[in-house]
Amino acid sequence: MDKVRVRFAPSPTGSLHIGGVRTALYNYLLARKHGGTMILRIEDTDQSRFVPGAEEYILRALEWIGVEIDEGIVKGGESKGPHAPYRQSERKEIYRKYAEQLVQEGKAYYAFDTPEELDAMRKQLEAANVTPQYNALTRMKMNNSLTLSAEEVQRRMEAGDPYVIRIKLMPRDEIRLNDLVRGWVSWHSTELDDKVLLKSDGMPTYHLASVVDDHLMEISHVIRGEEWLPSAPIHVLLYRYFGWEMPRFAHISLVLNPDGNGKLSKRDASVGDFPRVPISWTDPNTGEKIKGFREEGYLPDALRNFLVFLGWNPGTEQEIFTKEELIQAFSLERMNKAGARFDIQKAKWYNQQYLRMLSDEELVSLVAEEAQSNGYDIDPELYPKLVHLFKERVTFAKEILSEAAHLFQTPESYDMEVAGKKWTKDAVKGIGAFAESLDKVEGRISAEEAKNILHDVLDSLGIKMGKVMQSLRLAITGKGAGPDLMIIIEILGKEEVKSRLEKALQALPVID
Repeated sequence: MDKVRVRFAPSPTGSLHIGGVRTALYNYLLARKHGGTMILRIEDTDQSRFVPGAEEYILRALEWIGVEIDEGIVKGGESKGPHAPYRQSERKEIYRKYAEQLVQEGKAYYAFDTPEELDAMRKQLEAANVTPQYNALTRMKMNNSLTLSAEEVQRRMEAGDPYVIRIKLMPRDEIRLNDLVRGWVSWHSTELDDKVLLKSDGMPTYHLASVVDDHLMEISHVIRGEEWLPSAPIHVLLYRYFGWEMPRFAHISLVLNPDGNGKLSKRDASVGDFPRVPISWTDPNTGEKIKGFREEGYLPDALRNFLVFLGWNPGTEQEIFTKEELIQAFSLERMNKAGARFDIQKAKWYNQQYLRMLSDEELVSLVAEEAQSNGYDIDPELYPKLVHLFKERVTFAKEILSEAAHLFQTPESYDMEVAGKKWTKDAVKGIGAFAESLDKVEGRISAEEAKNILHDVLDSLGIKMGKVMQSLRLAITGKGAGPDLMIIIEILGKEEVKSRLEKALQALPVID
């Protein structure tokens, strides 16, 4: 493959939707696989929608998910690379130059129509049951440089009359695109508008800006959501009009709501209360807060693996991929055309798998950080034991702390279904003897020591371990099942364990 240069080009209008993160990941994986370049370009031509802090948020989100930027807007907001600036708002004169070139070549034209005149045209066409379009037919009845004399056009421009520049579509023109995901797609010019390329404020529309920038920045592949497919024919025409080589286009499938109906919304909680953005975002204008995957406890490696599989598959049964494995396995040929349902349970499964793959030291660090931020008062020496105890039983690191919190609370009630079956005379006898034996332990009791004492006590009484273990757990935790009981005893300490055993022995009725 020739030199690969891809770009992710978000608008700084707020938080970054998780679908946008997926688009960035696909671009990044393709670039890395072929030793190419990943570019971050900011499409901020619509200044009315600009939100302070959004650009910095995008950079933080991409860094967290593991997308490294080679060129474009980098940390600190600087432009890095040979095609600076990388903010479209700073490239106005570049776009005007190319828009004027198209006008001079008869491929675009000036349009002076007022909002009232455009509205009247739309209403007239609607009344005639015709789809309102500014096209080869209607443009000849409007106020533009195709219907006005050159002198009138010059006069209006000198007078400061507002105008836009529209692309000039040719009648009976077929426009075709060989999309890397969808194959051949075609449109007829009669279906299309003469889209605005340059707005009256001098800012370009997406059509002109993206094509000019992609050409000047030598973009080889444009990977974007299928919602941009209706814009593709205008982009194909612009490449044709300018005589430029067109990049390869790949319009990827949408991320759908969990029920498969409609594009995943950024805020609609009716389809499930789960994050839609990578990291939490607070709107500086409204104060609205949106929770992120990071703050909910998702690991970046897990979320990345999950997102890449929303619309792509490796063609094998393998589901867990390291970042490097994803880079090696990724190809646009294995993209799916159909939309991908956002299955939050699958995202949780991925997180659980990656959590288990962490070393105990890494997980201890996460748990300690979580404990500190939430004000938990836990002896740091206990963290390794808590991690060992709950690592295989939780989905998020923070759940270790919630489980630990329950552990440190003396049971106020007991699972009476278990008690009704297991709280026998033998169990009570064995538990009572075990409680008394704890007094003989010097210093802090270990899990191994607790296990040996229990074995010795029960052997001396002639009671089998199976007769006592579930009842012993019930007395200490209030539950009939859970993680390694001996480690729980070590964590709680002999005094607390003895206190709980004595309480249970008084509270629970013995069954015959």
